[in-house]
Amino acid sequence: MDVLELTRRLIDIESITGNEQEVGGYIYDCLLAMARRFGGCAERIEVEPNRHNVFAQFGDDLAVTLSTHMDTVPPFVPAREDECRIWGRGACDTKGIIAAMIQAAEFLLEAGERNFGLLFVVGEERNSAGAYRAAQDPRGSRYLINGEPTENKLALGSKGALRYEVCATGRMAHSAYPELGDSAIHKLVDALSEMRSISLPSDPLLGPSTLNIGTLSGGRAPNVIADRASAEILIRLVGDSTEIKAALERAVEGRAELLEILEIPAVRLGAIEGIETTVVAFTTDIPAFGGQWGQPFLIGPGSIHVAHTLEEHVGKSALVEAVGIYQNMVRQLCRRV
Repeated sequence: MDVLELTRRLIDIESITGNEQEVGGYIYDCLLAMARRFGGCAERIEVEPNRHNVFAQFGDDLAVTLSTHMDTVPPFVPAREDECRIWGRGACDTKGIIAAMIQAAEFLLEAGERNFGLLFVVGEERNSAGAYRAAQDPRGSRYLINGEPTENKLALGSKGALRYEVCATGRMAHSAYPELGDSAIHKLVDALSEMRSISLPSDPLLGPSTLNIGTLSGGRAPNVIADRASAEILIRLVGDSTEIKAALERAVEGRAELLEILEIPAVRLGAIEGIETTVVAFTTDIPAFGGQWGQPFLIGPGSIHVAHTLEEHVGKSALVEAVGIYQNMVRQLCRRV
């Protein structure tokens, strides 16, 4: 099975976060067949009931691990293709990357290369549950090649993320007599407006930190003063979060409460001679691995600009190129002292 066919097959297995069991089973069968053919081991590592990471190792010394996630965002979109591209949910994020890593591993094994592994994890799109589980069970890998759509360029860094729920409460009243109530929505809107005026830091490598108000909810009816309202915000971090957190607390003071949901730090990453570099604004599983699977590198085919959209796709030539890039990286890293 070549990289294009494997990409199509993987896309057609729905694996929205929390429902990775079927795709994990398919990938496990692929890796088990490779382990039996070339000598090696393949295993499923439980993260939660009916959710497993999949790992395979070839050779006694695990120098390099190729890794990415199996889950996708909703909704499920089946595969289709034209002359140049494969379309569908996960085409670039990250079913095509899984296929390229598996094909690269097969070519490496056919050429007699060993001492590398493949690790495919669950849950990256929500909370990195699979990567956190893998960090608890390291296998001695010295380098980790993490796959995300970077247009086949090595990312020198990626922004972090700081996510909050902002909750305001008030008192209901008839909207004809607003003085009898206390609008939670008005409080929330004022707090969010002040948040948007916060001066966020910038980094010479990663660029500016940004704030997004992702969801808004609240109220009961147009003629009722709202007694509750909430929003979810996400800030892309480029450095230390201490001053940002303090500014957010000032913005909500007397208006709302902040509930921190998630913080992922920004990371700086390595480069390899001969591979073009870039910088990305999205977050990955790399911080969740905590260095337990080795020095991280970040690279993969496709563009993040179409990931999470109904037009998600990956170029066929980019997939083929990625197979060669992953082989080259594994060879170079295996030979490092």
